[in-house]
Amino acid sequence: MSLTNSECVYSSESIQHMEKFERANFVNSLSGFKSANLIGTKSKNGITNLAIVSSVFHVGANPPLIGMLMRPHTVARDTLQNIKDTGYFTINHVNADIVKEAHLSSARFDSDKSEFEATGLTEQYSTRLEAPYVSQSHIKIGVKLKDIQLIELNKTELVIGEIVEVVTANNYKADDGYINIEAAGSIAVSSLDGYHTTSRIARFAYAKAGEEVRELEE
Repeated sequence: MSLTNSECVYSSESIQHMEKFERANFVNSLSGFKSANLIGTKSKNGITNLAIVSSVFHVGANPPLIGMLMRPHTVARDTLQNIKDTGYFTINHVNADIVKEAHLSSARFDSDKSEFEATGLTEQYSTRLEAPYVSQSHIKIGVKLKDIQLIELNKTELVIGEIVEVVTANNYKADDGYINIEAAGSIAVSSLDGYHTTSRIARFAYAKAGEEVRELEE
C-alpha cells in the first residue's frame, strides 16, 4: 500500500536539519507514551537529589532488574554521579497530584541545592537503602546499582539495577502479581513535556496460537 496524500514523510536528513528543540521534541515523541518517574538519590556529602526520567524499563524478573537510560555525562549530572558514588537510587511513580513539582525537578539547580527542597516534595526513607523516596508517590522502588554501560553511539549511559524493595499500598497488587498502576494514579509522559492520565482498555489472558484472545475478569 502506498502512502496517502494526507501523510507527511520526515526523512533522516530533514530531521537532522530541524532546530535543536524541535528535533528533540519530535524524536522524543516517536516512542509513544512512557512512564514518568522521579529518581531519588543522595550525594556523598548527604545532599538529596530528584530528577524526572521517562526512560525507565523492565530488564528481568529473576533476579528483578530494572534499567534506565541517562543523558551523556558531558556536563554535571548529579543523579548519575550520585548513583555511581553510592550505588543506590529510588524510582518513584509520578501521579497527577505532583506533576508540576515533578516537572520542576528538570530545572538546572546547583549541585548544593536539593530538588526536594526546591519542589516542596517530601523525603521518605527505608532501612534498606539511604537514597530517598518521594513520600507523595504511590509506587516507590528501591534499587541497588548492578551495572552501567556506555552506549558508544551517542554517549548515553545505560544504568541497570536490582530491585531491593517496592513500597506501595496493598490494594494495588492483584493475586497474580499485576500492579494496577492506573488505580495508583501513575501518569504517562510524551515527548519532553506532555503529561497524561491513562484509561485501561482491558487485560488479556496469555495468548496462544489458534485460540481466541480471552479478556481477564477482575
